Amino acid sequence: MITIKEIANRLGMSPTTVSNVIRGKTGEVSPETIARVQKFLEEVEYVPNINARNLAQNQSKIIGVVLKTVEERFTHILADAFVSELLGGIEEEIRRAGYFMMLYISDDIAEILKYVATWNVDGLLLFWMQDDDALRIYKKYRKPVVCVDTYIKKETIDQFENSFVNIGLTDEQGSYDAVSYLIQAGHERIGFLTDDLSGVDMERFHGYRRALADNGIEYSDRYMLTFRSTKEDMEKTLKRAAEKAKKMTAVFCCSDTFAVMLMNECFRQGIRVPEDLSIMGFDDSFTGKLCRPALSTVHQDIAYKGELATKTLFGMIRGERPKENEVILPTELIIRESIQKISK
Repeated sequence: MITIKEIANRLGMSPTTVSNVIRGKTGEVSPETIARVQKFLEEVEYVPNINARNLAQNQSKIIGVVLKTVEERFTHILADAFVSELLGGIEEEIRRAGYFMMLYISDDIAEILKYVATWNVDGLLLFWMQDDDALRIYKKYRKPVVCVDTYIKKETIDQFENSFVNIGLTDEQGSYDAVSYLIQAGHERIGFLTDDLSGVDMERFHGYRRALADNGIEYSDRYMLTFRSTKEDMEKTLKRAAEKAKKMTAVFCCSDTFAVMLMNECFRQGIRVPEDLSIMGFDDSFTGKLCRPALSTVHQDIAYKGELATKTLFGMIRGERPKENEVILPTELIIRESIQKISK
């Protein structure tokens, strides 16, 4: 790669003049000189050394994005519509700011800690951290951290020294509203579908339980539907979940992805949606809008969540102190075609 000094020698100019043209600082450079330099740069197909420039500015211009997933979802997490829409919002904000995104996915917090300690990135976005995962990463990293959908105790947050923000959601209330609607529609035998009862899924389970209790319906473990989302076990465990759902009139699913997967298995088994089984999702991702019948769900602005997390992180990188350690975004109930009202 040709250097600025070599270009300057070839053109008979000072390295400073060439550098100013490359960087767009041309206030004191004549139009003729600008044209000569730019023409030469095109001829030699000059590519700026971004790493060298960032090193000189004590920046990497890279944002690290870490997804901590459970082992069952690891093999195909990027196929999840929620994840892809979220990462789309993040990538757009990062690119707009002139930065680059480095993505790392693992179900092993020890592995994440090992690699984060070696990264030269300007900030971190962390997803689905559990317990003290985020704090352990911060202590290794010591730069601004923004989490998404991470449930952390207040006493843990206080240890982040104003370098932590979580972008969350009214998960418990959103599921409460969804299950309450199903009950109002005449359903009492309502299943709950999940693959891992932790993090946001646990919050949504709490909302499910509260809606049942507030409407005088006793919770029973027989309405808990679980499946394994590995490629090897998904088909047979979903089959069992759908067979079990035949004893119910409705199922609340922890995500739209799970809801659409259940609808697909119901179709295979001849279970009609919504005539035989009403199905409610959560997220309002594009998959739920495309399937038929169109999925009733709990809406959250997925792309905005990613954009807000990224903008918050950039503010912290600029030295802005976060006004609050947690931002909770709202949900909204969206009723489409997958729910049928029944007579009690």
